[in-house]
Amino acid sequence: MGFSGGLTGDNIGVEYAGVVFALAEAPKEPGVIWAGTNDGLVQITRDGGKNWTNVTANIPGMPEWGTVSNIEASRYANGAAYITVDAHQVNNRDPFVFKTTDYGKTWTAISSGIPHSMLSYAHCIREDPVRQGLLFVGTENGLYVSFNDGLNWQPLQANLPHAPVYWIAMQVHFHDMVLATYGRGFWILDDITPLEQFTQQHTAGASPVLFAPRDAYRFRTAAQPETMAYDATAGQNPPYGASINYYLKSAPPGGARIAIVDASGRTIRTMVAPAQPGINRLWWDLRFSPAKPMHLRTSPLYAPEITMGPDGYRPAPAGQPISLLAPPGTYTVKLTVEGKDYTQPLKVLKDPHSNGTEGDIQIQTKLMTSLSGELNNMVDAVNQIESLRAQVADLKSALGTDESGANLRAAADQLSTRLIEIEDNLIRLKATGRGQDTVRWSPKLIDKIGYLATEVESSDHQPTTQQVAVHDELKEQAATYQQRLKLLLEKDVAGFNTLLRQRNVPNIVTNMP
Repeated sequence: MGFSGGLTGDNIGVEYAGVVFALAEAPKEPGVIWAGTNDGLVQITRDGGKNWTNVTANIPGMPEWGTVSNIEASRYANGAAYITVDAHQVNNRDPFVFKTTDYGKTWTAISSGIPHSMLSYAHCIREDPVRQGLLFVGTENGLYVSFNDGLNWQPLQANLPHAPVYWIAMQVHFHDMVLATYGRGFWILDDITPLEQFTQQHTAGASPVLFAPRDAYRFRTAAQPETMAYDATAGQNPPYGASINYYLKSAPPGGARIAIVDASGRTIRTMVAPAQPGINRLWWDLRFSPAKPMHLRTSPLYAPEITMGPDGYRPAPAGQPISLLAPPGTYTVKLTVEGKDYTQPLKVLKDPHSNGTEGDIQIQTKLMTSLSGELNNMVDAVNQIESLRAQVADLKSALGTDESGANLRAAADQLSTRLIEIEDNLIRLKATGRGQDTVRWSPKLIDKIGYLATEVESSDHQPTTQQVAVHDELKEQAATYQQRLKLLLEKDVAGFNTLLRQRNVPNIVTNMP
């Protein structure tokens, strides 16, 4: 194919003047409409478009042939508006941002604090929908915020790349800010409530400030995503749950902690919190404290090559601890810094898309609480048995192989066998965590409790009759094994310790480490 040597006329249209680039209707005053063009004109009508007034000459320092890229009519005051003007096509790359409070009769330049560079020209300005005087402006190389109606600006970059911010949209209900960049990407600053509540008094005072959190929705999964895990076009969602924000003037030496307290005054979750100077954020996943961890201190049956970690135990090869999803209600967020507490209420709301009722969720939570308690009891039992088995194994190893220790070794083997007889009903002792061994071996009591909990909590509905019946059966089994362990401790372990004392050998300890 040949190549034409002639030049093709540029038809992208940027050189055509008189294009209305910006149009904004006043939120509070019907009939007031602002218009801005790409040849640097700003006009206003106060009668719904019947008559227009050119107010461009009233704007001091208005660049000639600049593009009025955005107009933000104020939602707080009649006659107030903000504009951004992009003049980089005539090689003026300064940030041009202006405001008026009298329908364009007078204007003020408001770009102080935005550093001048080849990429500082402004594209878009937005007014916060909650706090008057809180403004955001997008430039060719970033985002800026003003807390004083444009008198001063400062960067609001965080992890946002220094890409052109061409448009800004405010998600009013969730207090999110959405940015459209020229890098073909959307960026969302989740939960700007700390910016809406932030004042100069916070920076002046030495005390930490816990901002009032926005309501948290207890969203339930409606459908699994269909995209592949390696999809390069997939976006990122914010962490699930409640956004907790607080201001620290300096990093406290003892760090910070966040506690979630329910309506009865019971602490349901505690978390180590970030403690950097400035505004910090912690996400609570709406879960109660998880069930106790299982610490296995012996190798799996028939797999002695699997040894303990540096702390003397290995994690359970399968299963997840139950962690209750907080039911709808009002909770208290408590920030603790250097021994002082700061609190704010937090509302957790039911998923509006769910047809389960709050009453259903309360009934479900009651059963889940019982399952969590039973799981904790069984984990305690396993941890105690594992501790005893590990001590017995160490003792047997220390006794050696001579004839004098034969009776003790036999007694140790007998005690270990009886401990295994109980533990084998609670967990899969052959499971190693390798391959599919948890599929090959039958599930035991702790597996069944976890499976039932997953099913019960899979929706916002109350448990079925069958689920309640299985819960009752598992609870009865748990009580049986607890009683067997109690008798073993009182009889077999006590008798073994008596035998050890007769031989001047230290006892094995029944309390868990």
